[in-house]
Amino acid sequence: MMSGIPNPINQMNEIALGMWSPQRSVIIDMIMVQLISLIVMMVAVLLFRGAELSTNEATFFVFGLFSSLVFLSAVYARITQ
Repeated sequence: MMSGIPNPINQMNEIALGMWSPQRSVIIDMIMVQLISLIVMMVAVLLFRGAELSTNEATFFVFGLFSSLVFLSAVYARITQ
């Protein structure tokens, strides 16, 4: 086999391994993005539709917002260590 020609099967293997076993920092980044989007969504609901929510729904959103902020702080603290 000629050494100058790339082997497409090896390239596909490397691409598949890169996709299915991401580095730890990528996973943490994905978790942080999900938590930040959850926080933004809950703040938007409370700001724009807060007056229309029942007490139970508002409590759910406030508790979810608080929990998301706590989880985001824990992830950020873990990153900075």
